Amino acid sequence: MEKESLIKRYLIFIAGLYFLALGVVLIVRSTLGTTPISSLNYVLSLNTSLSLGTCTFIVNLLMIIIQFWLVRGKYGDRKDRMEIFLQIPLSFVFSAFIDWNMLMTASLHPVNYQMSLGILLAGCITQAIGVVLELKPMVAMMSAEGMVKYIARRNGKKFGNVKVFVDITLVLTAAIVSVVMSGKIEGIREGSVISACITGYIVNFLNYRIMTRRMLKRLLPIR
Repeated sequence: MEKESLIKRYLIFIAGLYFLALGVVLIVRSTLGTTPISSLNYVLSLNTSLSLGTCTFIVNLLMIIIQFWLVRGKYGDRKDRMEIFLQIPLSFVFSAFIDWNMLMTASLHPVNYQMSLGILLAGCITQAIGVVLELKPMVAMMSAEGMVKYIARRNGKKFGNVKVFVDITLVLTAAIVSVVMSGKIEGIREGSVISACITGYIVNFLNYRIMTRRMLKRLLPIR
């Protein structure tokens, strides 16, 4: 029974990765920018022959390496290292989902600004669903959130404060890389700001009002 419960938890987590990837892709397809967490990946994909999924996997691997450095010595144990190691296959799955959804939405081209905003909003909602499905099972953590977690632990800071710092750092890095590689800033627009501002609120609404424990308890036992 415990094994069956764990399998259900991982299946829901994987479903969360799919919705998260679809949300990222829809925001990209809106042509209004991308999310802060995907900004560097997107800029790299725009300026190289690599796909968005491949760039996402490479950036995630860099974040995983940083995490292994952060948990050295007294700041981590075997459980932490196993949690970080698990992020490698999960990052691969997430990156594959991104490329699959990029392929499936290849014909999606907004014809006006209103349509762009509609696709952006759909992307934010879809991404928020993915975040909730990731959080509910409590089985794993993706590399970006993991890096925030271990930076916060090592420096004695709050997770939320570090999250803001990391998001800003990623956007600034993406902007610098874009200028260096193309001579202009690409992939970072008003949609990046909008998604950063509203996705968290959508997550809270879904988590506490729609996708509640009662609604999900048939799928998996949530403590």
